[in-house]
Amino acid sequence: MEKEKHGVPEDRLAAFEAYRARMNRRILEADHLGIKRFFHLDETAYHDGALDRKTKELLGLVASMVLRCNDCIDYHLINCVRLGFSDEELLDAMNVALIVGGSIVIPHLRHAVETLDLLRARENPAE
Repeated sequence: MEKEKHGVPEDRLAAFEAYRARMNRRILEADHLGIKRFFHLDETAYHDGALDRKTKELLGLVASMVLRCNDCIDYHLINCVRLGFSDEELLDAMNVALIVGGSIVIPHLRHAVETLDLLRARENPAE
């Protein structure tokens, strides 16, 4: 039986990260030019430019919530936490997603808050 924190299996994010890495490798091994180009565009879109990477990750989080993609929400939250966003900043951004997307975003807001709790638990495992 797996350990739980806040009623959620602790390894949910680890499983997501492992799956994402494994499947991205598999997809790129197919060596399809169009897919490789899209993956490259996706990666470089978040590099510093007129907007810095931190701002772009927050935009990615909001867009992912409005588009209702939990995998994308997890990916952008992982990056947002690594880039130093506070819970207050992230919740404020999530509020924008909720306002733009409407009540259909609420289940994804729940998912995002759960993910944020898991990420913070990783930072402070003693709590």
